[in-house]
Amino acid sequence: MIKEVRITSVEELIPLLSDQRYRPELRRNRCNYVYRGMPNIDYKMTTSLRRNCKQLERTLEPAILKNFAKYAVIEDPSVANSVWRQMILGQHHGLPTRLLDWTHSALVALHFAVTEENLENMAEHDCMVWRIDIDELHSLLPEKYQSVMRQNKAEVFSVDMMAQAAGSLSEYDADMGQKAMVVIEPPSINQRIVNQYAFFSVIPLDMEDVERFLDRHTEHTIKCVIDRGLRWRVRDMLDQLNMSERIVYPGLDGLSKWIGRHYFVKDE
Repeated sequence: MIKEVRITSVEELIPLLSDQRYRPELRRNRCNYVYRGMPNIDYKMTTSLRRNCKQLERTLEPAILKNFAKYAVIEDPSVANSVWRQMILGQHHGLPTRLLDWTHSALVALHFAVTEENLENMAEHDCMVWRIDIDELHSLLPEKYQSVMRQNKAEVFSVDMMAQAAGSLSEYDADMGQKAMVVIEPPSINQRIVNQYAFFSVIPLDMEDVERFLDRHTEHTIKCVIDRGLRWRVRDMLDQLNMSERIVYPGLDGLSKWIGRHYFVKDE
């Protein structure tokens, strides 16, 4: 079940930003929630592979990854023998993949929710932040995946753990069907992934509607809808908290995006 929460004031964001549970075995406040910010309420959780290849995604995905690896091996030799590394590196550089981006930081998710490429659209539509529970999702996994987690004393999958559990994408798809998916923590291949506190969900090709899956099979999923009238207010608050393009996109590209937005002149 998806719980929808409507946000119309900054104060109503506090539960999203402070949502942790106490874990007595650690004597610390920890949670395995990850978040996804989307700038338009009308956007669906669809992978770039599906948007790009549509009904031919199953046929074209192997060719996409094979050709990416053929050339990317010059930059990163580790992609040669790992389809999981191919997808993660490719996703980072704009390759169409079956991965969906998530972050362990609600602030990073808010940044992506309240920031538009075209700043003229900021007041045109509501935006949203999704929250999912990794522990809940992984409780749905087949036993061999849960066994890999136990063996590694881990709560989230790494690239190496994925290789242990599934030797190929076709094996992964057969294991998952429409009823489960893995959340993976990528290797720290660059500073952007580190700063964004990035995670990915690996969407099985048989899972045609991610939101329907979450609604049917989870209890802890939350969709926070942020009113369009609040977006600039939240955007300004995030800047004050040092959460901006220059943080999530380290380097001159992020700096330029931040400066451009900082000096953007809004209409009256």
